[in-house]
Amino acid sequence: MKRWMKYFIVGVTVLLIFSMTGCGGVSHKSPEKVTEELINAYANGKEKKVKDCYNEKKDTEDSLQFEITATIKYFQAHNTKKVNIQECDIISENDKYTYVYITYNMVLEDDQEYPCIGTYMIGKKDKSYYILPPSQITDDMRTQAATDYADFMTKDVYKDYAKAYEKFIKKNPGYEDKISGKIS
Repeated sequence: MKRWMKYFIVGVTVLLIFSMTGCGGVSHKSPEKVTEELINAYANGKEKKVKDCYNEKKDTEDSLQFEITATIKYFQAHNTKKVNIQECDIISENDKYTYVYITYNMVLEDDQEYPCIGTYMIGKKDKSYYILPPSQITDDMRTQAATDYADFMTKDVYKDYAKAYEKFIKKNPGYEDKISGKIS
């Protein structure tokens, strides 16, 4: 077989592998996966991927665009090199949405890890999961989420996050003021 033919076959094989694995896209296979994808997209400043997590391709509503822009700025203010996802799981679920938490550490410029926690409501459309934008979250959903979150705060995963956060803040006094100054 000629040398160019071998390279051609290898090249086509690599392209097929990347196209089948969804390289570059966002996984909508589970509530947890789309939440992890969202955090990574924020950390990398990938607004298009963030919008994909929300299933917003065009004409993003103003309140969601404001949230996206502010969150990307928040990650940038920390000079986040990457994120280390600790845990992502379901707090509660019902017919309308799944309420998910995620704990992760922002790896900062000096390699310290800033502990973070987030919660998101995940919807399902055509067998794909996506983060619910603010306009789709009703008052009843917010009320139920507050109740669920209060219960979540009694769990070990939340207590572990709180301890790690307090440890970071004691080691880095004034850190939050420094970040607030960068954002405002």
